[in-house]
Amino acid sequence: MKLLLEISFYGKPFYGYQVQAKGPSVQAELNRAAEKLFGYPCDIVGCSRTDSGVHARRYYVTVSEKGKPGLCTDLDPSRIPLALSFHLPESIAVRKAEWVGEDFHPRYGVLEKTYRYYMRFSPVRDPFTAETCWQVPYGSLPDRLERMRKAAGYFVGTHDFASFMAAGSKIKDPVRTVTRSEVRQEDEQTVFEVSADGFLYHMVRIFAGTLVEVAAGRKEPEDMIRVLEARDRHAAGPTAPAHGLFLWDVRYPEF
Repeated sequence: MKLLLEISFYGKPFYGYQVQAKGPSVQAELNRAAEKLFGYPCDIVGCSRTDSGVHARRYYVTVSEKGKPGLCTDLDPSRIPLALSFHLPESIAVRKAEWVGEDFHPRYGVLEKTYRYYMRFSPVRDPFTAETCWQVPYGSLPDRLERMRKAAGYFVGTHDFASFMAAGSKIKDPVRTVTRSEVRQEDEQTVFEVSADGFLYHMVRIFAGTLVEVAAGRKEPEDMIRVLEARDRHAAGPTAPAHGLFLWDVRYPEF
């Protein structure tokens, strides 16, 4: 059996989830903590790659002994979250742990992912959200929220999202199915929430950057039809900063 962990992490200290040479990563911290807890090197496989600085409220990884299909431990899964969190930095927390089959894959078995992007339209910085919310310092139209909601609605459905894919991406099939795309106001923050069967590199951040263009009047909501049809990265808006993005939820057919 593999161990499935549900974790949360604050992304600012890391160069994304995946282990890399240029700096600290969430995966590297999990590798180190798992070896300390279980007494041997482990393979940690995550449900998604995340950009440097991106956060996750609900993220899943599987743990198995390195080179083996499963994990052997006498620890009860209910005790593992606290035990493993003891060896992790405060920016990473293990929320739940449970056993899954050896054929379970946290990335390829995903049914749907949900992301949230937080932004705040104000020339005055909020020190309490500065590292988890994109402060948009320039003005917006009075009907900003309605314009953004209308534009976001055009993302729903099965489309070729090449216009919302990072330039230079090697993905050959940019078709994805977006099941939900909503914009709402929560106190001083504007929240864009989107769910899909998969996402392209920088897709949600380009969505958010394009919605800000709509909010400012530089694009009309109806322009989203033209942007989608163009299949050209230059047709969409800028890539929003990473620190406003959260991987919010991940759904599997089994759960």
